[in-house]
Amino acid sequence: MENSLSSARINRTKLEIVQGDITREDVDAIVNAANSSLLGGGGVDGAIHRAAGPQLLAETRQLGGCQTGDAKISGGYNLKARHVIHTVGPVYRPGDTTAPQLLTSAYRRSLEVALENGIRRIAFPCISTGAYGYPSEEAAAIAVQTVCAFVNQQEQITEVHFVVFSEPIYTTYIHMLQRVAATYGHRPA
Repeated sequence: MENSLSSARINRTKLEIVQGDITREDVDAIVNAANSSLLGGGGVDGAIHRAAGPQLLAETRQLGGCQTGDAKISGGYNLKARHVIHTVGPVYRPGDTTAPQLLTSAYRRSLEVALENGIRRIAFPCISTGAYGYPSEEAAAIAVQTVCAFVNQQEQITEVHFVVFSEPIYTTYIHMLQRVAATYGHRPA
């Protein structure tokens, strides 16, 4: 049964908080919290590369890496998602004033790449919160605010999933979605 608190609608886009494994999301594209080489790593990045299969690594070798705050797209291969949008979030360092802008850019660029490639349904992990050390609550606020502002200005993307792994982060995202969506006069999804 879907928790009505875990979803909202802004403009024509349904936003939903999902607790689970992003590699199992049945959407047009999943976002990979990648490192700048795009050649796989730990956490979400490693899980996506393992689930997609070796063809993903072969394709990402051809992409020439990715700058922090930018995004690039590849095929999804063995994933349910047809595409993977690879984005590089910032490494968190207390007092670094560029980190929030770079994290915002990672979400925005992922959505721009989605629009450029006709993607209507997309799933995001918690970018930069694992090995990159971004505090979960601050990262959730940036993620939800950035995505809500973006989808409020377009009609192509019809569904966004925020896929989180743990219960505490799931609860954080639910509270953040309800708070931010209320500022847009959201309708129940």
